[in-house]
Amino acid sequence: MNESPSDKMTFEAALAELEKIVRELEDGQTGLEESLARYEKGVSLLKKCYGQLRQAEQRILLLTGTDAEGQPMLQPFEHTATEAGNKEKGRKGKE
Repeated sequence: MNESPSDKMTFEAALAELEKIVRELEDGQTGLEESLARYEKGVSLLKKCYGQLRQAEQRILLLTGTDAEGQPMLQPFEHTATEAGNKEKGRKGKE
């Protein structure tokens, strides 16, 4: 599969490009075809950013204490609290 230049972008570069696209679209100075092309690029960058955040989240480990030898005990990060918080925010917004 061919990698596009955005596949090699850092999170920060992808986010900066996404913000630039949003400003351009909000400005309203681009034509329809160019706006659609920029929107498609923005969607692609947004998916990339979400994917990178998901990967980073999976790498987070919580320090839970030390074992008998004084070594840190680690466990995988569980994002259930984050998901519950997002669902709660969604409910509040609908009320």
